[in-house]
Amino acid sequence: MAIAVGVKQGLTRRHLLVRSASTLALAGIGGLARPCLSRAADRPRIAGGLQSGDVSIDSAMVWARADRPARMQVECSTVESFKTIIRAASSDALPEHDFTSKILLDGLPPGQDIFYRVRFDDFGEAGTSGEMQVGHFRTAPQARRSISFVWSGDTAGQGWGIDPSLGGMRTYRTMLDNRPDFFIHSGDHIYADCPVPSELKLPDGRIWRNIVTEEKSAVAHSLAQFRGNYKYNLLDDNLRAFNAQVPMFAQWDDHEVTDDWSPLGTADETGYAEDGSSRLVARARQAFHEFMPIRAIPGQAGRIYRKVGYGPLLDVFLIDMRSYRDSTWNKRDDDSETCILGSVQLAWLKRELAASDATWKVIAADLPIGLISEDVIALGDGPPQRREHEIADLLSFLKRAGVRNTVWLTADMHYTAAHRYDPNRAIFDDFEPFWEFVSGPLHAGTWSPGELDNTFGPAAMFQKGCSAEQGENLAPCFGLQFFGRVDIDGRSGVMTVTLKDVGNRDLWSVDIDPRPDARPGRMLAQHI
Repeated sequence: MAIAVGVKQGLTRRHLLVRSASTLALAGIGGLARPCLSRAADRPRIAGGLQSGDVSIDSAMVWARADRPARMQVECSTVESFKTIIRAASSDALPEHDFTSKILLDGLPPGQDIFYRVRFDDFGEAGTSGEMQVGHFRTAPQARRSISFVWSGDTAGQGWGIDPSLGGMRTYRTMLDNRPDFFIHSGDHIYADCPVPSELKLPDGRIWRNIVTEEKSAVAHSLAQFRGNYKYNLLDDNLRAFNAQVPMFAQWDDHEVTDDWSPLGTADETGYAEDGSSRLVARARQAFHEFMPIRAIPGQAGRIYRKVGYGPLLDVFLIDMRSYRDSTWNKRDDDSETCILGSVQLAWLKRELAASDATWKVIAADLPIGLISEDVIALGDGPPQRREHEIADLLSFLKRAGVRNTVWLTADMHYTAAHRYDPNRAIFDDFEPFWEFVSGPLHAGTWSPGELDNTFGPAAMFQKGCSAEQGENLAPCFGLQFFGRVDIDGRSGVMTVTLKDVGNRDLWSVDIDPRPDARPGRMLAQHI
């Protein structure tokens, strides 16, 4: 497997002056507000804007990409004027990581708006400094405080790329207008297996005209092509503006590699490494970690599943339903051993959920539980079989351990829905009721709602996608692009989940009661 991007980081002037062993010496470091003057063409540029991610009470990741080998300089402040600098750090942007660079800023004040500014310094003797860009994030609160965040998935799929004349990736602009504390991207950041053509004909006779690039013109196999998929998305003004203001919690699904991939059985002509891992998956994983503002897990390079604590009201558990799954299709007549989380990740999830003392435990999953598909979990009506056994094991554990207030958030289905799971409707009934909410696509083709099975007793309280008359793969310009918003009240702890569309219309919402004496997942009110 490829490893996560390594970065150099430090919070003192001494660390900032350490020379890179693989580059020329940095001539000097001044305040970021005073870059060296030179011709613009001679300065290293920021290519693709800024990103922040994995924000906690006292830390956050900051990401940027240069257009050449350079050293990224970051300063942050609690005031937009940068009158007082509270942290500074540097990291190299080198060719082996396509000039991407990431830094963990720690020791930050909790519950605080943090403004950060980034520039790249040339490695040459002159120490030429490039342009400066400014970003923003908010650290998690240490005390009870109202929280708002958004989630969705599925970007630039089915050939629907960036058409500036139709507004580009408009859902990102709408989500930014909601001013969330953070954003969970549930996967399919890219569609590495879906090239973007120059034109597509729309059902109403209009022509969708994509921005096109060489790396996005073919199915991705090389590392450069996988990287090119991420760089393509960053050509969109809406996405760059969103990234600069809202931190992201990133997870992945299948299209970061190829449709319906699994760890074994997914390869191209380059085959497998000596340890049996797919070289294609390794290249895709490397590009994902290079371009996502995801923090590395010490001793577990490339791991994606993790917990992000967001104060006393919320813990977010980002799981990985791709990297540890079996390599078979999800069919009832197959008696081979199966999994979707894997034993190590499942044990971690149980342990961390049981240890959490946050009011709400959000499980951010890249796939839904109860929607029938050969690629996911649900097999159709009946008792748990195959991958459903892991979900049954987890749900019954949560009941025995007294873990309350779990909510599942996911995407992948290219429509939006609210599912209420109830043991009174289920074939397997050893669990407490809970909610699962589906959203997306952010910018991809829209599908019609799928079929639920009765293994865990889900009911569709709301769903919206394209109609039979509209057909599958409806273009983003027709308005059926979706995201979800979650608000947690700082006083009552009530969670309000609202399903929204690209026009910022509230399609449906529900208020969920967190009180210990309430029935788990009890609905206080729903609104359409």
